[in-house]
Amino acid sequence: MFSVAVTKPGKIELVEVPKPEIGNYSVLVKNKVATLCNSTDNKLIRGNFPGVENYPLLLGHETAGIVVEIGNEVKNFSIGDAVVGSLLLNPSNNKYNSGWGGFSEYTVIRDHEAMTEAGVADKEHGWSEVNKIQLPVKEDIPIEAAVLLCTWREVYSALEDFNIRNNKDINNILIFGGGPVGLSFLKLLKLEEKNFVGLIDPHEYKRNRAINMGADRIYKPDDDLLIHIKNDLGFKLDATIDAAGYEKIINQSLSLIRMNGKICVYGVIDKSELKLTKELAPYNFNLLFHQWPTRELESAAHNPLIKLIQKGSLKHENFITAEFPINEINNAIKATKKNNNLKILLRFD
Repeated sequence: MFSVAVTKPGKIELVEVPKPEIGNYSVLVKNKVATLCNSTDNKLIRGNFPGVENYPLLLGHETAGIVVEIGNEVKNFSIGDAVVGSLLLNPSNNKYNSGWGGFSEYTVIRDHEAMTEAGVADKEHGWSEVNKIQLPVKEDIPIEAAVLLCTWREVYSALEDFNIRNNKDINNILIFGGGPVGLSFLKLLKLEEKNFVGLIDPHEYKRNRAINMGADRIYKPDDDLLIHIKNDLGFKLDATIDAAGYEKIINQSLSLIRMNGKICVYGVIDKSELKLTKELAPYNFNLLFHQWPTRELESAAHNPLIKLIQKGSLKHENFITAEFPINEINNAIKATKKNNNLKILLRFD
């Protein structure tokens, strides 16, 4: 079968690897679509994802496909089910390491619930915490929306980790970054009917997207944010969300938040040291980092998000701006650099 490999930092190839064999608690998935993660995938390609040094590796972690084979002890999946989050964590070909390996023709899911019931949800039996979010999707969900659950579940769960969802004390929020993650934060917060959700991004295309998704205000990075926020709100913010992960944004946020406000940083930051300009900040503030998904919260987000998709509140058409066949992966990656693209869809058929 084929798979997308980063053979060395900066070089991507379509390679042949053995089709995975499944065990008693495993499910074989034939992938239909995937999406590029603008942050993680690009860092793995560049060679600067923290903790990942062993190349070549198989790429991809945002996938949706169809179950084509199940193990004898599988209880929660059936042949023909649409599923999200299947991976290739243990490539059969020892030549390649796993960068999650989702951009492969066939990938694997392990039935977390069945393994837990049997008392074998451990590394010795091939279990990983990511199996908690490998879940089936209802038949009425388009496969293009299903694959976006990989992003939406992470964002939804991050709002839980930041203690912003259902928090009546956090009503005025500014998001830094208008990419897929930033716009997902925006959409989910507006669906929760927060009082004020603004967004800042240097690109007009993304600012306009934010307006279309319900942003109360949009800003350019070179605006005098403190003055504009005071004029628009009359007071400082309850929270900022840094969807880009930059020291400059953290320091800019210090002057924007109220006493005991929150600065919420999402995603892996590739700097080993951060310098805070403390004199800009209120006496008390909260600096929160969400650099790795909380799998239990991601799993819990699955069904609420499916309901939002079914209601038409979340639409994949608002986020997917280009698509490519998987064999044009290099062109797809180049497209992520364009300012008028959000999520890039990869098709396997």
